[in-house]
Amino acid sequence: MSDQTYCDRLVQDAPFLTSHGRLSEQQVDKIILQLNRFYPQILTNKEAEKFRNPKTSLRVRLSDLLTHLQRKGERDCQEFYRALYINAQHLYGSLPSRKAMSPMFFLACFSVAAGLAFLIYYCSPDPRVLRGARRVIGFSPIIIGKHVSHYLLAYLEKGCKEP
Repeated sequence: MSDQTYCDRLVQDAPFLTSHGRLSEQQVDKIILQLNRFYPQILTNKEAEKFRNPKTSLRVRLSDLLTHLQRKGERDCQEFYRALYINAQHLYGSLPSRKAMSPMFFLACFSVAAGLAFLIYYCSPDPRVLRGARRVIGFSPIIIGKHVSHYLLAYLEKGCKEP
């Protein structure tokens, strides 16, 4: 996700956000008002009126808003995500651009934990190194989760009983 700009994320999330029933009229109005009234002011009064016009369908207004923000630049897209988080937090957490990182994040965490366990099991008989590594692995279950924690804690208990 770090290599994706906010504008790239907005392009990826636009179909999801504009699909029927994702955002209510009130949520879109709150987002537009936040972009218009709070610092930094992203939308002018005229633009805010255009995107809040009830004569135009919600989907068209939202689609036009997203396109407008993409044209204006990175900072404006970032402020949109901030407004979305504040006004529709449940939807923000389920955006496609946010979910794209979860499998990779899990794989990275698991790889680090597995690598540490491997190093502790096969390397360095020096007790000072082993003791420090046990402390690191002792905190790994907090980050990784319940399922892995049973194995890591069992290893630590076995290691602490040995002289």
